[in-house]
Amino acid sequence: MKISFKYISYFFLFILGLNLTLTSCTGDLDVTPRDKNEFLSETFFQDPSSYKQVLAKLYAGLYVGGNDGDGKPDIAGLGGDFSSYLRLLFVTQELPTDEAIIAWADGTLPTLNTQTWSPANEFLAGAFSRSFYEISVANEFLRQSTEEKLNARGVDANLKADIATFRAEARFLRAFSYYNLMDLFGNVPITTEADPVGLFYPVQKTRAEVFAFVEAELKDLDNSLAASKTNEYGRVDKTAAKFLLAQIYLNSKVYTGVDRNNEAAVLCNEIIASSGYTFANVPYRYLFSADNNRNGAQSEFIFPVVSDGNAIRAIGGGMSFIIHASIGGSMDAANQGMDGGWFGTRARKEFVELFPDATATGDKRGTFYTDGQSLDINNVGTFTDGYAVTKFININSDGSKAQRPDVPDTDFPMYRLSDVYLMYAEATVRGAAAGNLATAVGYINQIRGRAGATLVSTGDLTLDFILAERGRELFWECHRRTDLIRFGKFSGSSKVWQWKGGVMAGTGTDSYRDLMPIPARSILANPTLKQNPGY
Repeated sequence: MKISFKYISYFFLFILGLNLTLTSCTGDLDVTPRDKNEFLSETFFQDPSSYKQVLAKLYAGLYVGGNDGDGKPDIAGLGGDFSSYLRLLFVTQELPTDEAIIAWADGTLPTLNTQTWSPANEFLAGAFSRSFYEISVANEFLRQSTEEKLNARGVDANLKADIATFRAEARFLRAFSYYNLMDLFGNVPITTEADPVGLFYPVQKTRAEVFAFVEAELKDLDNSLAASKTNEYGRVDKTAAKFLLAQIYLNSKVYTGVDRNNEAAVLCNEIIASSGYTFANVPYRYLFSADNNRNGAQSEFIFPVVSDGNAIRAIGGGMSFIIHASIGGSMDAANQGMDGGWFGTRARKEFVELFPDATATGDKRGTFYTDGQSLDINNVGTFTDGYAVTKFININSDGSKAQRPDVPDTDFPMYRLSDVYLMYAEATVRGAAAGNLATAVGYINQIRGRAGATLVSTGDLTLDFILAERGRELFWECHRRTDLIRFGKFSGSSKVWQWKGGVMAGTGTDSYRDLMPIPARSILANPTLKQNPGY
């Protein structure tokens, strides 16, 4: 999707002024614009093109930290590069796990490596605020695109039909942010377009209440999102809503205490059987190459976060961070299609050992760079301690160059069909009546066959195997923390990896770490918020 969102930056400052769930004192944003390029909502939406521009802003908000790439950051407290939604998802979903570690010592970033964070952690505050910022943008778009508003502005019937679809996508993206808030922080406020515009304290809801809200939204969106495979690439459709619904059902025991595995299996069956998305019969590396939007990999991408080196100038956010930060040591950045490395992220020893070897021989997914790198991480701040990861690459699958070496073209696969296969298999092993064990094994073997890995039989399909297989197939795709918690392996000592708990050998951590703390600065902005236990 190539939609320009260059000229709408100041409009969104006024949205921030309406939501006290954000991280700063926001009343000072409720001012009259002094710049001729600043807009108020009513003025802005007089332009018929504004509706798709705002939709573009919502999608672009998943990748960039501000309206000028990483400049003019959307949220306070973090630069536009550090506050990119995708970058924050990576930081919170990967760094606290066995899959990744980062060498940098910026602020409180090191505490995410070791599960020793506190409510003062600015990156957790960034994740909290980024999610609520997206929610605020979606809410204002929904307020400004009602039937009454459209009629008053004289919007024609054709544009109205498009806006109806835009509204459904905005609601999905809002539900996606509430899912991430529920997953990371548990009890959070819920605000919608029905809430008053102005300064107020949104009421904090229980995790189960947030779950119920997201569930209801996703079910209702089946009536209004575009039919599966009919939307522009990069925009969501009915299948994305089914995927997210299956995902929350799979995690329902964690979120609500109630097992919903059968409902997850039913939805996975529907996606596999009738969505039109198909397993990509291409080499595994194609899924993470610069042309993954057109090399065959896209057939299984249900929800990609689109990257484009020319159109999306995010030097430090999104995929630019994920690829740049993974390059260092003796690695040649040009081999990854990039202009340099940032000496940051590597894999932990215990994750590397999930593969039969570190050379991608017995499993093509084990894409590690080992030359000059040690398997053990003796010093977190030394990039050459720990194997580097070469999964994502800014080079086309035929070996040709991407558009530019500083910002990649590689799309990030937020949801893909392989994950549906894995969710189906897991729900089946957990006892879903709608699942079939032989079918589940077939799906797993499709995944392993593409990777050139040894095929498995029904006797191999245990929960421990599925957790390991999810790691092998989906690593660095921002799922690992959620997965480990669902399997009871994130906190505690049943699964330990180097530097977990802050010691080199790794140690058990307290169970309250399964939830992140409500950021201190968010409680300062909204004193009605209650902190999670343990913090």
